[in-house]
Amino acid sequence: MYRAVSASLKNYLHRAFRWHHLRGDLERFTGATTPRNFSPCGVTLDEANPVLVRRPERMYGWLADHDVSLPECLLVPLYVGGTDPQGTLWIVSEGEGHFDSGHARVMTELAAFAGIALRMLGTEKRLNNALVQQEMLTDEMGHRIKNLLTITAGMIHISARGASTPAEMTGLLTGRLEALAIANDLVRRSSGQDAALVPHVDLADLIQTILRPHDGGSKPTGNARVVIEGPSVKLGDNAANGFALLFHELATNAAKYGSLLHDKGIVNVTWQETGGHLLVTWLERGGPVIGGPPTRSGFGTRLTNNTIESQLGGTIARNWTPEGLAVAMSVPVENLNEMPLRH
Repeated sequence: MYRAVSASLKNYLHRAFRWHHLRGDLERFTGATTPRNFSPCGVTLDEANPVLVRRPERMYGWLADHDVSLPECLLVPLYVGGTDPQGTLWIVSEGEGHFDSGHARVMTELAAFAGIALRMLGTEKRLNNALVQQEMLTDEMGHRIKNLLTITAGMIHISARGASTPAEMTGLLTGRLEALAIANDLVRRSSGQDAALVPHVDLADLIQTILRPHDGGSKPTGNARVVIEGPSVKLGDNAANGFALLFHELATNAAKYGSLLHDKGIVNVTWQETGGHLLVTWLERGGPVIGGPPTRSGFGTRLTNNTIESQLGGTIARNWTPEGLAVAMSVPVENLNEMPLRH
């Protein structure tokens, strides 16, 4: 006659066993843990064979402390895939001298069936999680595509009004579309089963990639013409697209009219987070002497203003000093990791 049937699954992270599926007198311990190296479960795993114990409370004080009396226990290792047992299956007798080799054989077969069932449950759970994630990925990709198409349509519309020839319009759009492509190539996902499915790009990686064609060196030392400095900042898809267009416009103008027009000219890009805002500074030095701000603003200026103010909810200010252009931007940190805009 059996007093209790239980399974104990080992939690390797904490080097302990956690009790599950208890019946009888042991049911009150469901969810409790016992030490890996001070338990008959640990002996069973070490031996990788059935183990018979009598009165384990005499050896293991944590049983006696809870007023547990187990005349005789048969433990068999429980395999849930792989070559190493992941836990043990217990069966407890009301008296000593009950179990024999036949019981050990039957319990081993029962443990094998239990392991198969647990594997099937685990597989079903992983499949369900994969389906949920796939649906989220599909939904997110749809919104990302809509956002890119909206940005592209806006650029085409404004460029068509501002360009004097089709060739000029083509040249303007090509670079901007390449910047968007770079931003999307850099998109990657947070890792981990519980991580949100939000794409993110590191701001430093984005700036380096966008400005690399204008840089004379690969590091902020030596002959580098682009020097960047700031902490790690993760950008969501919408912010990554916006900053890609922004830095592409600034770099293009610097190469045409500013510090990157001369071999010894440099650009310093720095940023920091303070007061819930990301503060970004673009500083040009070593280029042609600037007499003052331009007499009129072109599409690039309108695009960068719209990117910071409308798309990211921030502010942007330009200062044309004789030494070079200085641009100061401020964007709320909470707007950096938003999902793509939904239209």
